[in-house]
Amino acid sequence: MLLRLGAVPSLVVSSARAAMAVLRTHDHAFASRVQSAMTDVLFYGSTDMAFSPYGDHWRQIRKIVATHLLSSKKVGSYRLAREKEVLHAMARIREAAARSAAVDLSKLLSSFTTDIVCHAVSGKSFRGGGRNELFRELVETSSMLIGGFNLEDYFPKLATLDVVRRMVCARAERIKKKWDDLLDEIINDHAKNTMLDHEIKQGGETDFIDVLLSIQQEYNLTRENVKAVLVDMFIGGTDTSFIVLDCAMAELIQNPEVLTKLQAEVRSIAEGKEMVKEEDLSGMIYLKGVIKETLRLHSPVPLFVPHLSTSDCDIEGYTIPSGTRVIINGWALARDPDYWESAEEFMPERFMENVGSTMIPDYMGNNFHYLPFGTGRRVCPGMNFGMATVEIMLANLMFHFNWDLPAGTVKINMTESFGVTVGRKENLILVPSAL
Repeated sequence: MLLRLGAVPSLVVSSARAAMAVLRTHDHAFASRVQSAMTDVLFYGSTDMAFSPYGDHWRQIRKIVATHLLSSKKVGSYRLAREKEVLHAMARIREAAARSAAVDLSKLLSSFTTDIVCHAVSGKSFRGGGRNELFRELVETSSMLIGGFNLEDYFPKLATLDVVRRMVCARAERIKKKWDDLLDEIINDHAKNTMLDHEIKQGGETDFIDVLLSIQQEYNLTRENVKAVLVDMFIGGTDTSFIVLDCAMAELIQNPEVLTKLQAEVRSIAEGKEMVKEEDLSGMIYLKGVIKETLRLHSPVPLFVPHLSTSDCDIEGYTIPSGTRVIINGWALARDPDYWESAEEFMPERFMENVGSTMIPDYMGNNFHYLPFGTGRRVCPGMNFGMATVEIMLANLMFHFNWDLPAGTVKINMTESFGVTVGRKENLILVPSAL
């Protein structure tokens, strides 16, 4: 669907065939990003990876992230940290279960994903001293500002007017100042205590800031480049994993037969253990199906970050001019009734039939009806990090506890709030009972 939103020509892609044309056939022509005053402020001139225009700088940042920060080996190095944070969360739930008290699971899961990401990025949890609350404020407000309606995005000439830019970006500037204060503090702490280069290269657990400081001169990164990447990691890593966990638990409570089946699988495989560990996860096929189905119905980013065409292209018989904003409607792709049987129902089994068959969609970007992490040049590099976080936590929630709605609550409100990510609006309150 080709529209004109304000002064900007915009293409909305809602079919798998058109998505393939944009994200695979003509990926090179649609790999750039729309210039935005808001992202320029929050991401230090859009020098991060998510919002940087396609070009040499983006390719360099992408290489750094894929090779040094989010490689499979690097994600694996945080295994003990993930398991430690899971045990901390289980202890908090067990305290509530001992009192037969309800748990604000949304708040707990948000804290869990925050602590996981903060450990990976800075080497420490942000618990205590009010830093966790500040961090959540920065992530949530930044997400809202990026994903909200910004007039200058649809009338770009307005962004060239200083008075408009100051008015539109005033709140973003205040948030950026808070990001600056937080990031400068933790970067300075690391700079004082940086490991020697040979120690970093030995392959031990080093956080993102350690790595970025160790390669800063090699890649000619400014401090603002480093901070832009860190904001990317903080925002992209916390909200997405939290939303998937929160929605998965909400769906499981509303589908008790699925909940029972998942608990049986997890408890059978990890029977007799203190907790589910990462080596147990490979055999949990139904767990993986539940997570994939959650990603289908509740993608944290149902409308992809807009792409920008940099040359004229033919899509489905139509010429799409250079300078067109392209919005991939992942929500529509994942609910296409021509492809998905009973598209609105929560059915993890759809990802398990004929296990090993190429007909079963994966989340690697190979099936254009199912793109929870995107695909092509702009595919999400944090896929492995996010899935590792979600799998270990959901498995342990199933392993240690039974779950019920509080007395008097009949139904979970699935209404969503909108930002650059989309999650449930109301907190999920559940009553755990320990086994």
